[in-house]
Amino acid sequence: MKNRFKIDSDEFKGPFNLEMTIGSGQTSQPAWEKKGKYFQELITVDAKPCLVKISHKPNSDDPIEIIAESPQDIDKDTIKKEIMEIFGLNDDLPRIYDFLKDDPKLEPTIDFCKGLRLFKANNIFESVICSITSAHNSIKQWNKAIRLIKEKWGDELNFSDGSFYSFPEPEILANAPENEFDEEECDPELLKSRASWKDLRSCRVGYRSKYIIKTSQMVQNEIDLNAILDMNYEDAFETILKLPGVGPKVADCILLYGYGFGKAFPVDIWISRIISYLYFDQKNVSNPKMRTFGIEQFGDYAGYTQLYLFHYARKSGLMNKLKPKK
Repeated sequence: MKNRFKIDSDEFKGPFNLEMTIGSGQTSQPAWEKKGKYFQELITVDAKPCLVKISHKPNSDDPIEIIAESPQDIDKDTIKKEIMEIFGLNDDLPRIYDFLKDDPKLEPTIDFCKGLRLFKANNIFESVICSITSAHNSIKQWNKAIRLIKEKWGDELNFSDGSFYSFPEPEILANAPENEFDEEECDPELLKSRASWKDLRSCRVGYRSKYIIKTSQMVQNEIDLNAILDMNYEDAFETILKLPGVGPKVADCILLYGYGFGKAFPVDIWISRIISYLYFDQKNVSNPKMRTFGIEQFGDYAGYTQLYLFHYARKSGLMNKLKPKK
């Protein structure tokens, strides 16, 4: 089954920058692969695998072009609904921009982030593992790690553009070996081929491997990730914190990018420096207090504010300015 269709600009509010959204490092999923003018990824729609290709000229009134391919029949409107959700096309950007404009400290972010939207999870469990893997890790490294996990334990599906892999189920990762061999006893030539080994450490997740296994076990036996959709933000936050390897920052990443909780305000060292610079005269403020400030100050737009501030700091040069002097 192959569907070609378009999403017209009048079907969503405000601008849309596809490439910026995909490349902004949000921990819902790895960045989609770009091939020609399309970004493509295997997702699940109505419990069926679907390869989606998407293209759009940044912040234009041109329609969004979609090609969806699946070995099974999937209703086009169902695919469209899922794409709208993944790329935050249901979010009212003009209203968010009105909020940002009301604060002179936030207004400059709009020009640098025009069309940037939340890049939401198609698979909540994948988002949980992505967020755990992203802790103290670069965007490039955690993207690579998740790709390796999918290649080693996901289901392989073949399309005209090549092979694509689903994200493995919790019961599979719950039983994945953390480390199949002792590096110190291995021949150096053998270590070069380590990427072919089916253990979590070979996926370059490092110490996070034990968290991935234990979290997968808890998701399988104790915590229903789908039930969190019906919780309020505070209860959802406390529930997610029970997962191994999940602190406040990772929990808020999961709630923002996995579930779309607008109040979530992930605080890492960079957001802490940015907020301190803008609102606290660069004073040292603890992360818990910084998180409370973000939630109270920005309310339902806390997640978008964090996203825009982080991207603005990267692109405007502010991040370099805030680096500690050597």
